Amino acid sequence: MKQFDLIIFDLDGTLVQSAPELTDAINDTLRHFAWPTVTEQQVIGWIGHGTYELLVNTLAHVRQTKPDVIRQSDLLKQVVAQFAVLYTRRCATNSPLYPKVRETLQTLHDQGVKLAVVTNKDDCFTQVMLKKHAIAEWFDVVISGDTLPVKKPDPAGVAHCLAKFGIKKDRALFVGDSSVDVATARNAGVAIWALPYGYNEGQPIESSQPDRVIADCSLLLDL
Repeated sequence: MKQFDLIIFDLDGTLVQSAPELTDAINDTLRHFAWPTVTEQQVIGWIGHGTYELLVNTLAHVRQTKPDVIRQSDLLKQVVAQFAVLYTRRCATNSPLYPKVRETLQTLHDQGVKLAVVTNKDDCFTQVMLKKHAIAEWFDVVISGDTLPVKKPDPAGVAHCLAKFGIKKDRALFVGDSSVDVATARNAGVAIWALPYGYNEGQPIESSQPDRVIADCSLLLDL
C-alpha cells in the first residue's frame, strides 16, 4: 500500500533550479532602469515569497531603503511590469530540472499517485516552466501564487488539493525546499519532506525542522 496518495511539490528550488534565470531577468530589469545589478546569491536569499516580494527586496537593496518604502512607491508598479516583460523572455531558458525529477514524477504518476504543484510563482510563469520542461502532463492540479487570494504559507493551496481529490491529510505529503514550505505544510496539517539544495533564504533547511530531509526526489520512490 502506498504511504501517500497525494504528493504536492513546490516549484522553484524543489523541481527547477530557477535562480540563474531569475537573476538574469532581474538584472535585465535593473539595467533597464540604469540601476546596479545583483548577484545570484543575493537573489537566492529573496526567493520564496513570489515575484512581487522578490522585486520588493531587490529594489530595497539597490535603492538602499526599506522594503515597506518600496511597497508604497509608485515606482514598484513600473518595475513589476517591466520585469514581467523581461522574465517572459527568460522563463525556462536557464532553469534546469534538478537531478532525478523527471524520472521520479513519471514513476509516481504511473503508480497512480496524485501529483500537484503549489508555488508562489505567478501562474503565467509557472505554466511556461512546466510546459517547457515537459513535466506539465504529470500534474493533476497546479496552484500558483495568483491562483487563490492567498499565497503560501497560507494552507489554502494544500486544502484545495486535498478537497479536489478527497484525500485525507495523513495521506498527503508536501515536498519543498524552504521554511515557507515547512510552514505551509504545518499550517495545512500534512507531512513535509524537504530537499537541501533549494532556496531557503540562505539557511540550511534542517533549521526549519521538516519531517525528513531527502537528498533528491528519487527517494520519494522508496515509500
